[in-house]
Amino acid sequence: MTESIDVVGQVADSLLRLEMELRQLGAWEAERPPVEAFQSTQPFCIDTLEFTQWLQFVFIERMKVIVENENPLPSVSGMAPMAEEHFRGRAESGQSLIRELETIDRLLSDG
Repeated sequence: MTESIDVVGQVADSLLRLEMELRQLGAWEAERPPVEAFQSTQPFCIDTLEFTQWLQFVFIERMKVIVENENPLPSVSGMAPMAEEHFRGRAESGQSLIRELETIDRLLSDG
């Protein structure tokens, strides 16, 4: 049980660092995208949201609820490769954000 609590704490810390990385990249948004953008059937809402929007408005929001309500964490995660693809060819490297997502992927998949 202690290990599980430790993983939850580590995930919570990673979520905060993820938010900080998005803010440092200038990708944290004050306004929520329209409701229609969340009705996508594609992974990561790739056809309606930027990956960074999905992180902020879908992943981080859902994970905060899971952590706060002490619900079971997802057992599989693979967001770092998506982030690598998102930042490929862009001016900002996103390496710190990618590293944080690798940490979250590892915590959830190994958790």
